[in-house]
Formats: sequence, structure tokens, C-alpha cells
Amino acid sequence: MAVNFNAVSTCEYADALPREQFMDYQIRSLWQPVPAISGPAFTVKCEAGDHLMLHAAIYRAQPGDIIVVQADDAFALAGGNVCAIAQRRGITGFVLDGTIRDLAEVRAMQFPVFARGVIPKPGAKNKLSPLNEPVNCGGVRVCPGDIIVADEEGIAVIPESEANHAYEVAHARAQKDQSMSLDAWQEQHYEKVQSTLASLGFTEK
Repeated sequence: MAVNFNAVSTCEYADALPREQFMDYQIRSLWQPVPAISGPAFTVKCEAGDHLMLHAAIYRAQPGDIIVVQADDAFALAGGNVCAIAQRRGITGFVLDGTIRDLAEVRAMQFPVFARGVIPKPGAKNKLSPLNEPVNCGGVRVCPGDIIVADEEGIAVIPESEANHAYEVAHARAQKDQSMSLDAWQEQHYEKVQSTLASLGFTEK
């Protein structure tokens, strides 16, 4: 049975992953309410000012993939038609270290795009670079097949070899939190805070 990695929040993956596996918070959903998405990364590197390889990727990524792009943010990487074709082909969403345009169209079609922002001017289509090789997106090294989990809390990159274990840890944390009342959580929290303060020599005044 396939694992639905976005069945738990990216916050729960904080128990399973180090900080360096979470992207820069400035890469976020460009429309609300944000959908929670997950899927294997199809990685793209776009040269500065150019978006050719993202346009190539929408015809090469597989249904269920999330296209993850290393780029600059000076020019739009994609617009409404590119997002519509990606959606038609079953691509789950885009995670872009860059910008897009035609946000109203993208929002209307409800295609998930996590990016740095919006700019009207598109890039060129002149420069080749590799597809499906490791990239750096939002400060995180992303390899082809790594699992991307993105929601309103942020974007987690789970190395493919650690994916099932990370999900088990995150799911266990979610179940623990759901099973505890706020009163019980507060009592546990208070005791932990007080004992930590005492161990550091803090005294009440």
C-alpha cells in the first residue's frame, strides 16, 4: 500500500528530519487555502534568466511527481498555460526557487505552486541544463525521487532512502498529539519547563 506522506503535517516531520531538510520559509504557496501535497521530486535546474528546462520537464515528469526547480527569481519560470499542461499531465505541483506569473489563472485552476513570488516578465528559452540531477532548492539539496511534503507550514524534503522511517516517526508524533487533551499537554509542558529552568539555575523572584 502506497504511503500518503502528506497525511501528516510537515510539523510532524520535525521529529524525523534535521533542520537542513526544510526549505527556506520564503518558498510558500502562492494561493490560499494552501493544499497539502506530497510526491517524488522530479528535479530541474534552470540557468539564470532562462526557463527552458522547466518547460521541458512538464512533458517528462511522471503523474504524481512534484517538479522541483533550482532557479533565480528575476524572471517568471512559468505561467498559466504551463501550469495547466502540468496539471493535465497529472503532475502534483511545482516547488520553485523562483517566481511565476498568471497567478489568477493558477489560483483558478487550483494547481499547487510553492514559490518565492510573482513577477510579470517571463524568462527566455535558450539554455540547456541537466534534468533529474541533484539541485539546491530553498537551501536544501534535493535528489531525484526524494519525497517532497509541502503544506501551509512549509516544505520538507525527505531522502528517498529514509522516507518510510520518517513517515512512521511523523505519524507516531501525530497520533500522540491527537490522543492528548490540552489539559494533559499543559501539565506535561509545565513540568518540563519548570524542571528545565531549575536545572539551569533559574529561581523565582
